Amino acid sequence: MADRPDLYVESATACVVTDLGRVPGPSRGLAVNGALDQFAARAANALVGNAPTDPLIEATGFGVTFRPSHDVLISVTGAPAEPTVDGRAYPAWAPLSVRAGETVRVGISDAGLRAYVAVHGSFDVPRLMGSCAPDSMIGFGTHVTSGTSLSLFRSHPPLVNRRFGATVFDFGIPRDVGRTSAVLDVIDGPDAAEFGPGLKRLYDSPYLVTPRINHVGLRVAGHVPQRSAAGEVLSRGVPIGAIEAPTGDELLVLMRGRGITAGYPVLAVLTSCALDNAAQLRPGQEIRFRRTTAAVATSAYLERRRLLDRVALRARTAFAALL
Repeated sequence: MADRPDLYVESATACVVTDLGRVPGPSRGLAVNGALDQFAARAANALVGNAPTDPLIEATGFGVTFRPSHDVLISVTGAPAEPTVDGRAYPAWAPLSVRAGETVRVGISDAGLRAYVAVHGSFDVPRLMGSCAPDSMIGFGTHVTSGTSLSLFRSHPPLVNRRFGATVFDFGIPRDVGRTSAVLDVIDGPDAAEFGPGLKRLYDSPYLVTPRINHVGLRVAGHVPQRSAAGEVLSRGVPIGAIEAPTGDELLVLMRGRGITAGYPVLAVLTSCALDNAAQLRPGQEIRFRRTTAAVATSAYLERRRLLDRVALRARTAFAALL
């Protein structure tokens, strides 16, 4: 269709189109993948009235600049980033109307690593097993580079307050919601008992994030607790967020692109909220691990999901009333 809306990308580095991940993947031998900061991705889609699983842009480290061919409604979440439209700054974590031909730039501050850009109606991109999440192991995914044109399913008329000349909506997301923590909550892993008293060092010691970061995992340098048990660790299924203790002076934190099996001992597992925080860690950042329980972690996760459900309902109600 000649008049179909799209986004023309003027500049982008380390950007992809993704979603919440390939849920059936592990049963077929594939990683889940998907947005590393799941809360930010869900929030971005909720703010523009999309479904939680709709595709959106994940920009890592360097931001992205683009121009829409038609009027669109966007939102920017994740790492602290102040989107600009033709040079004028607007708040993140809020819906933003952009006119056809205007230039949107999303930069990323030093306080985080990944920003998310959702567009009302979302992107028309290839999917595998119901998901557009990139998978580097099989060469699948939509990578966003300078000159890329991303097709949209629909445009959106401007939602602009005539007095202020800007989109003015407050859907109840706290102003500090995008801040990430250098303290990562974990629960004991399946091999925790094999570390004996040495496991305490995991919670007493600081760790430094190394430059070895990607969707598969990240490495943190510091004290690596030693197994007191003898015997080989057999390869078995490992969860997202598993903290493995290979030989050496680094711990390996597995992210959403991890292989579904591994053979290192797992001494702890990040909670869902801690996984979102880990997605925003930058090389050179000091972190600590904090022990919690599954019950506490579940409560924190459900509280965030209830917040997003309220935001999504308010956004859908507001947009339906205005159109």
